[in-house]
Amino acid sequence: MQENVQSNDLALLGQSVEQLLQELPERISSPLWRWARETPQALALCDQLGQRCTYAQLAQRVERCRAQLHELGIRPGDRVLLLNENCVAVLVWVLALSELDAVSVVVNARLSAQEIARIRQHCQPRLSACFLDSAAATEHWQQLRSQQQSEEIRQEGAGVGLLFDPGSEPLAQTQKAVQERVCVMIYTTGTTGEPKGVMLCHRNILYVAAITSVLRGMDPSDRIYCALPISHIFGLSAVFLASLYRGAALMLTDRFDAAACLRTLHEENVSGMLGVPTMFARLIEYARAQGLGSDAMPRLRFLYAGGAPLDATIKRETEALFRLPLLNAYGMTESGPTLCQVRWNEPLESCSVGRPLPGLELRIVDSQGQPVAPGEVGELHVRGPNVMCGYYHNAVATAQVIDPEGFLNTGDLVRVDAGGNVHIAGRSKELIIHSGFNVYPPEVEAAIAQHPDVLLCAVIGEPSDGNELVVAYVQCKAGKTLTAQALQDFVRPLLTPYKRPSRIEILTQLPTAPSGKVLKARLRDLRS
Repeated sequence: MQENVQSNDLALLGQSVEQLLQELPERISSPLWRWARETPQALALCDQLGQRCTYAQLAQRVERCRAQLHELGIRPGDRVLLLNENCVAVLVWVLALSELDAVSVVVNARLSAQEIARIRQHCQPRLSACFLDSAAATEHWQQLRSQQQSEEIRQEGAGVGLLFDPGSEPLAQTQKAVQERVCVMIYTTGTTGEPKGVMLCHRNILYVAAITSVLRGMDPSDRIYCALPISHIFGLSAVFLASLYRGAALMLTDRFDAAACLRTLHEENVSGMLGVPTMFARLIEYARAQGLGSDAMPRLRFLYAGGAPLDATIKRETEALFRLPLLNAYGMTESGPTLCQVRWNEPLESCSVGRPLPGLELRIVDSQGQPVAPGEVGELHVRGPNVMCGYYHNAVATAQVIDPEGFLNTGDLVRVDAGGNVHIAGRSKELIIHSGFNVYPPEVEAAIAQHPDVLLCAVIGEPSDGNELVVAYVQCKAGKTLTAQALQDFVRPLLTPYKRPSRIEILTQLPTAPSGKVLKARLRDLRS
């Protein structure tokens, strides 16, 4: 099935997808120079450390950083590991490395030392940079600095620890057109198995930045709030680089805190916020605890959720609180990340992730690889300008997810409604087959989340004597207590018998990634 570009999309884009692709700049850093010329005094970035810079100042910082990295011997194709929490300095480095045709390997400093060591060993960076304004990065730097040649530098007020590996070999990609060269490598989350470095080229990310920003109606007057980790592709590509592409300002913070978020939204006249559903759940909880209603909320232009499934309760309560639609989007690291997005001027009542981005081709197939009937659930395969170049040094894993025709197997189960909107049913690997019936975890999670005392929930399958049990893990809102039996009684009228949880576990806190996404693999570890 090929996605037809609807007239509304053409009106928003102002041109055909083919024209847009032809006009994409060479590098992810290229839009910076346009805005430094056209709106030099406009705010570009600010962070929780008090760093603020206009587009002219950002351009100057990037050029100085580029020159310094060149003096340090960074070559085209070199991997540079950026160990960070959100700050202006790390974004300066991403743009400077883009100018040098080097590869930014962006890693969250809140990962464990073992996880970071495995990533470093796998990508073999020529340089590892720890941004020392982060306590987590500083701790890792103290552990790393004795291993190889190292030094500390001050760069525009930011302390950076540098760890060198002169023997590292660069990626051989100079024969490629600039747009096709790898510029960013993001390692997929997880604590077991071998790490997989997703290689994304300038074209992959520029396509996402250009399309998604336009479908949000963004322009240079926008001020965007971002608590999403820049080490996650959602924060890096669909928020930071999308804002840069449209000349908007980005309000960056390293950790999400509901009170601080609302304060920033008010004080900085923020027009748009993007976050994972757990962020919106915590805003709702904070507003309720403080007795804050809609009149106390900032007046935003748009709210977007992504990075994890959005349930109807969070959507409904967020929309009531902000008096604004909570728009949904969907993607994955391997697609840079966005695949589907609700258009800002076409809000939906459902939790659909909207239509595919213009220019993408979709196939929805059954377990045998055959197309499913319209409206039926199947596995989503997609082809387009945002599909990754592959996994770094892992041709076998790349071939397992990208077929010879260039279609990426997302591993997600979806259905498409009559309006062309995509609905996520769950991960194909997370599909629970209970007593011969298919159980999709998001449906069970949505039912549980309707309980007013539930903050977060996650549903997984548990093998049992040739069957699979439906097991739910629940985190209550602050100050609330629930029993498993009370929740079982609550969901009984909401779910058919085979979908009801066989067991409900109440946890003090569900394990989450730095992005806020619930880590279901950790929940499975609780059983062992």
